[in-house]
Amino acid sequence: MDAPSEETAEVELEQTFDRTVDQGNRRINRNWASLIMTGVVGGVDVSFGTLAYLVVYSRTGNATWSGLAFSIGFIALTLGQSELFTEDFLVPVTAVLARGSGWLLLVRLWAVTLLANLVGGWVISFIAMAGYPELHRAAISTASHYIDVAGTARGFALAMLAGAAITLLTWVQHGTESLGVRLVPAVAFGALLAGGQMLHSVLDSFYAFDALQTHHSPFGYLEWLKMLAWAAGGNLIGGVGLVTVLRVAQVPHKVATERSS
Repeated sequence: MDAPSEETAEVELEQTFDRTVDQGNRRINRNWASLIMTGVVGGVDVSFGTLAYLVVYSRTGNATWSGLAFSIGFIALTLGQSELFTEDFLVPVTAVLARGSGWLLLVRLWAVTLLANLVGGWVISFIAMAGYPELHRAAISTASHYIDVAGTARGFALAMLAGAAITLLTWVQHGTESLGVRLVPAVAFGALLAGGQMLHSVLDSFYAFDALQTHHSPFGYLEWLKMLAWAAGGNLIGGVGLVTVLRVAQVPHKVATERSS
């Protein structure tokens, strides 16, 4: 099979940009109820991935296999059309950069989605730890890794990688309109993110919630908040700085067209 020509690649890149901007405009202009419920559902969807991770990890002690199991969460996220806080580092940011306005709406989207994700994840964590007491030890062990690494240079690097990985996942998925094709990067990046134990603000908060529900956690909610802030900062820099800005810079003529329209 012949490789796509440079002209074809340029057209596909522009089409991906157009799809991203269109969806971004829709996202940041949704009403409050839609924002909240989409975020809660996203937290619920992905928390089943963290549950799958703990089930496999408790039986194998292997983070790689557990990471593959975690991808169930990203599959649910993709098929369910729900939303994670860090997914919003690409789609709405691209729309705002293209238009040169809408920054307050973007901040609203980030704040509401993050809080709603956490609420949805906390509820599932509460139910899961009540239903699976045999997972308590795995939950504490897994969460302690992220709590310990937060606040360190290594932790910030892992957070930047996590932000870049999930933002790249979002970009790749917008490169096609086929839902079946979108599942491939969902599985691959989900396995990398969880199996590689990157520091992700939302996902690792769910592990922390799991541990906190056991009542034997060596850390409390204050330590979790510190981890959340450290991870979110690194995720933001990695996602927006290493992926979104560079992708938008590939099509400066499209940005100019959007701003003039």
